[in-house]
Amino acid sequence: MKRIALLCLLLAAAAIALPAYPVYFKEQYYRLYHQHYIQYPDDSIENIYWLEQARKADFANPLYAMAKIQDQKFWERYRYLFNMHIELKLIEQHLYLGSKFDKQVAYFYNAPWKEENLESLKIAESAYRAALAYWESAKDWARKANTLRWTLLPEVQYWIDEAYRIETGDLDYQRIIGRQLERIGRVRASFEAMDANGY
Repeated sequence: MKRIALLCLLLAAAAIALPAYPVYFKEQYYRLYHQHYIQYPDDSIENIYWLEQARKADFANPLYAMAKIQDQKFWERYRYLFNMHIELKLIEQHLYLGSKFDKQVAYFYNAPWKEENLESLKIAESAYRAALAYWESAKDWARKANTLRWTLLPEVQYWIDEAYRIETGDLDYQRIIGRQLERIGRVRASFEAMDANGY
């Protein structure tokens, strides 16, 4: 009897709606972005939405920053790094999305689904081109952040590493995405050259 009463109490507690909290600031939107063990297209689209909202939002008070802010120079570098990181995550999510539709090779036995594969390549190319649109902005933010290189923010060291990799050319999404688009062009040409007799 006690178990049934306890179960009913737990079910009633679960049914009560918990109050939501409003989301206003970049840091709050960024926390809604998350990685999935298996990244489906819907997951990428959801993450793109949250990152776009973070991109447009204002920063929270420095007291609530994701790093310890000691003075105005730290605050300035933090904002540059945060904006750069958001741009890079948007690129990453668009690449994940495109990869779900990308056909790496045009196998001869895919000829019966030629039109579907061409449509899939079109979606992948669109996602890759959308990713490329964020690259210039990411480079600009990294350049600004690197002008304040002696302002250390150990809590976001990964962001500092990203800015350094952009500065040295070790991270170059223009080159990476350019190679993907060239390969898609070759795969598309192979699909377009297929006919029913080849199968």
